[in-house]
Amino acid sequence: MDGDTKKIYLISGPLGVGKSTASKELARLVEHCVLIEGDDLLHMYMTEPSPAWEERLSLAWMNILSVTRNFIQRGFHVVIDFVVEDEFEWFCQHIADLNVQLKYAVLLADEETIAERLNKRGDIHSLDRSLFLLNKLKTSPVNTEYVVDTNQKDPADVAAGVVTNDRFHVHVPN
Repeated sequence: MDGDTKKIYLISGPLGVGKSTASKELARLVEHCVLIEGDDLLHMYMTEPSPAWEERLSLAWMNILSVTRNFIQRGFHVVIDFVVEDEFEWFCQHIADLNVQLKYAVLLADEETIAERLNKRGDIHSLDRSLFLLNKLKTSPVNTEYVVDTNQKDPADVAAGVVTNDRFHVHVPN
């Protein structure tokens, strides 16, 4: 670890690319680290009707930001496991005042691999959404330099690559 600078690892990607598994491995590799699973904050509503999708997503991101800030301010490194569609610049702006290093990785796989993984975990009903996100994340100029192909890759190797490779470092202007 490099001194006092805390790190935030933001791990994005569509369903079925190994995002959660790689994020858990990454959190195990980094000392004094917490893992924020964004889906937990997105799906925490216990009553019906829950807010509209846009409101739930906005609240999830605000909560991810708040929890991240709390842990960073208390000396922890943070791994965030959540799909980043259009929130990257917003997130960077809202952590700019913290003394942190941000690493960003967008995990992708081919359509067949995603379908196979979703089917294996009993989540094949999410395939259309995952393929939509795959196309969106793959074609976003913001993501270009941060893409990781997870086809035929062990999640532990993906995690280790994010930790050790400087190409995932994001310059966050103050």
